Amino acid sequence: MVPTKRVEPFAARLHFIPRRIRRVQAALVNSQRDYFSRAPGWVLLTTTGRRTGLPRETLLPCGRSGNHVFLISTYGWQSDWIRNLRKNPKVKVTCDGVVVSGHAKMIEDLDDKTRIVSEHPFVPFAPFELVQTVALTAAMRPLLVAFLRRWVASRPVVVIRTRS
Repeated sequence: MVPTKRVEPFAARLHFIPRRIRRVQAALVNSQRDYFSRAPGWVLLTTTGRRTGLPRETLLPCGRSGNHVFLISTYGWQSDWIRNLRKNPKVKVTCDGVVVSGHAKMIEDLDDKTRIVSEHPFVPFAPFELVQTVALTAAMRPLLVAFLRRWVASRPVVVIRTRS
């Protein structure tokens, strides 16, 4: 069987942007930590650095259901948090003001990814409660699901099972 080459999304070519603004983002997260730790549609993900072994915190848009957190990497496999998860899937997530441990599972199979976003749709690039509410209305949900099914084709989906 011939291995298939992983196709990166166009956004992966733009990954230099978040790397350049890393300090600005860290300052923003730190100054608004209370808001982001409680805001719906956001999660503070703490991974272990793949080279340093130090905790690395990333603010990410997410979908949540029960004890599962759903993440989609905008920048594909180039994201540092994705690379860290590949090395060590043990994480901590801060959501609803509570820090819990969890285990991340990388979903690469296209059928599994489309099933997940169909069952748990969320707007990854606009994680604000009003946008989520409008996008998940009966009229908009089919459009959102259709978009997500296409969007996740070249991106990893991560499912984190938290221990409550």
